[in-house]
Amino acid sequence: MQLALTLVVVMQVVDLHVPRSEPFGVDIHGVNFSLRAGEVLGIAGVSGNGQRELLAALSGEDCRAPAQAMVLDGQAVGNWSPAARRALGLHFVPDERLGRGAVPGMDLAHNLLLTRQEAVGRWGWIHLRALRAQAQAVIERYRVKASGPQALAQSLSGGNLQKFIVGREIDAQPRVLLLSQPTWGVDVGAAAHIRAAILGLREAGCAVLVVSEELDELFALCDGLHV
Repeated sequence: MQLALTLVVVMQVVDLHVPRSEPFGVDIHGVNFSLRAGEVLGIAGVSGNGQRELLAALSGEDCRAPAQAMVLDGQAVGNWSPAARRALGLHFVPDERLGRGAVPGMDLAHNLLLTRQEAVGRWGWIHLRALRAQAQAVIERYRVKASGPQALAQSLSGGNLQKFIVGREIDAQPRVLLLSQPTWGVDVGAAAHIRAAILGLREAGCAVLVVSEELDELFALCDGLHV
């Protein structure tokens, strides 16, 4: 079954060109690769050589690329918003935990709403009991050391907040997961737990893209590498 899954291309990037959006940014020139279900693909390189710009284009944070530059499940999504890409099953874990991955002054339950909408009702009402139960499930499954769903994101250690953010996205059962520096700045135990969760997601048939500056991490996780 695993062999069959790896043959299915879920996301394809075709001649991706994106000019820098700030003076000290990096232009993206002619990037091409395919990402298959049941595969962890790694992007290696020295920091500051376009990794952040690439992930912004892939996640939809930067949607200036032509639609055809990124194909997700057969649909040209290169100029789609992050929310539209999430609707097709693409989720993203950024390298910056506080500020991009989580809102520091919001509790863990409400931080789920950044990328998850299961607890939002038809007319936009938030079902708080369901939201807190969902956050508690992530806390327990990913062994996040927190006082509970009401704990503020800024009150957690870096490793525990990272486990919560990664858990939030994995718990969504994505078709494609993009991760940037997934274990940067976390302790050995948290890093091992996060890597195990990534490999478990791969075994479930998800297509995973990992950007990391740690070669040992990429060698341990990835089925293939681009530099």
